[in-house]
Amino acid sequence: MRIVILSLIVITLFSCKKENEKQQKTEVEKKVNNTIELSKKHKINKITCDLDGDKLNETGEIVRSTKSGKSGLRIVFGNGKRTDYFGMGNDILKQGFNEIDWVGIFEKAPKNKTYWNNVNEEGDILSEKEIKESDKIKLLNDGIFIHAEESCGGGIIYLKNDKYEWIQQE
Repeated sequence: MRIVILSLIVITLFSCKKENEKQQKTEVEKKVNNTIELSKKHKINKITCDLDGDKLNETGEIVRSTKSGKSGLRIVFGNGKRTDYFGMGNDILKQGFNEIDWVGIFEKAPKNKTYWNNVNEEGDILSEKEIKESDKIKLLNDGIFIHAEESCGGGIIYLKNDKYEWIQQE
């Protein structure tokens, strides 16, 4: 009988903890959503792609913070269980920028294509011949390609083991 009572107490505690965590996440999302809007500056500000390979399309949007005035990326997962934000004044994947107003090309990077970082540490652009095969990345799922339209610079954001990664493109 003690084991049954103890089990019920443990189940109740875990249920309360999970509900509290869910409530906290919902409050954070509401706070963020109340301070951002879809970017009107970008011709294309919304794309769909399957970042996580679950056969449900995620929606990637270029958004703007009404508080900081800086742009960023919102990714809403197709299963409705996750929304991620980049930029809007916060560093984007340790790339040295915190907004994406410079983005002119915003599109899906298709899965099964091979990509590579084509800029070395000195900033020189490398040809495909200069890239080792081991440094090439074949996307298992779609990615998001962002690039400056009239100048060089941009990259691909993709998920690897549920963590965002960056491939530098020019």
